[in-house]
Amino acid sequence: MRRRAVLTTAILAAVATPGIARAADPGPSVTKKSTTQLDAQAVYFVSYDGLVNNNSFQKNGLLTYKGYQYAAWYTSTKYAVVARRVLGGSTWSTVTLSHQLKSDDSHNVISMGVSRVDGRLHLNMDSHSDGFFYVKSVAGLLDNPASTAWTSAVLGAVQTSLDGVALTSQFTYPQFIATPEGRLQLSYRVGISGNGRNALAEYDGSAWTALGEWSASTGTYTSTHGSSTARNMYLHGIDYDINGRLHSFFTWREQSAAVMCNSGGITNHDTGYVYSTDRGRSWRNDAGTVVGATGSSDTVAVTDGGLVFDSLNPDHSLMNQESQSTDSTGLPHAIISYVPGRFGQCTTNYVTDRTANGRAFHVRKNASGTWQKTEIPIALNSSQRTKLVLDKYDNAYAVLPYGRIAGASKASGYSDWALLYDASDLNAFGEVVVDELRVKADNVLSLMYQEKSSGTTPSALHVVDFALPA
Repeated sequence: MRRRAVLTTAILAAVATPGIARAADPGPSVTKKSTTQLDAQAVYFVSYDGLVNNNSFQKNGLLTYKGYQYAAWYTSTKYAVVARRVLGGSTWSTVTLSHQLKSDDSHNVISMGVSRVDGRLHLNMDSHSDGFFYVKSVAGLLDNPASTAWTSAVLGAVQTSLDGVALTSQFTYPQFIATPEGRLQLSYRVGISGNGRNALAEYDGSAWTALGEWSASTGTYTSTHGSSTARNMYLHGIDYDINGRLHSFFTWREQSAAVMCNSGGITNHDTGYVYSTDRGRSWRNDAGTVVGATGSSDTVAVTDGGLVFDSLNPDHSLMNQESQSTDSTGLPHAIISYVPGRFGQCTTNYVTDRTANGRAFHVRKNASGTWQKTEIPIALNSSQRTKLVLDKYDNAYAVLPYGRIAGASKASGYSDWALLYDASDLNAFGEVVVDELRVKADNVLSLMYQEKSSGTTPSALHVVDFALPA
């Protein structure tokens, strides 16, 4: 196995080198503006420690485009619903689709995307290691929302392919990404947990094309405990930056539990990074070396060099699919979380140990090209994920489980993480969904969250808005 690149900057319990920022730039802050209710009785069940309406790996469960905000969820009767409102408005208009959630599986999320090239809304839903359900609206719907009736007819029929393109019979984790030219790409996993590959499809305004797989499940990974010969690359996200570069942070998950110190943990290990300069057709490691080509026999593999910048064995319950973003200059940032070694070198129960001792970390590349890592000094108190948001000043916000919000300033080099909002008034279950596009649209942090319930008793689903620094 080739040697892997290692994070050279120590975890910041100490102060990081200050970043460059204008003296007039404000630091991070959140001011609660309003809360609106989407559904008084949204479907509620806990599986894989999460809710189907609020899994943070949805891209996007909540989005903003041309003055309107859109949300998607499942009702208490398990029908899929799409809603819209004028940005900042108090009233949502809803459309119920004909599709009904097929199983109580929190991975069967609804993800939305916008193809700017033709103004269509796209939805992918109800997919976990099997088929998927797809909706494509009429052209121009999102370009002219005020003059277009909000009905099931304009959203279109529910399909089980992308206009005839089937992709795979084992489909999971849909994430829509808009290209700089306005095309729409769909990222997804082929296969199953511990034995899967990442793939891309692309919509050009007239048709979908399957671009193919770009990561490999093969190769041998060896820890101090044993070896594994199959895995999948779990993405923390996939995002274009301001310069048109496509970024993705990831962690590997092995199929064989032989690599762990205890079977009660999770086989995730290491944090890696790849990027593409040709719209996802080829992939490069941090040094710029091509390590894989989409749709070819040479895809990104665990044995490729230069992928991992933060090494961590599978004994610390490292989370998969956390979150990432890029700043105003195109530099990549991500959130990862695990149980630090000061709490022991062998987690024995994934949920219990992460809830007791899990911590989130902010990792980023600085302007000099060095990777830096900062521990966010707030206990997770949860097994679940944290979302990362950057404001227009490149201040960072970590939206922690239960809707708590922590922030750090660019001016400090992201060394001054502190809790800004404790979310005690939300009664949120755990993970929340962030409207990534709204932050850029009107400087508002919009979160979709569901209230805690028990068993399968439905609960209220809300959107809460926070003003960020002007």
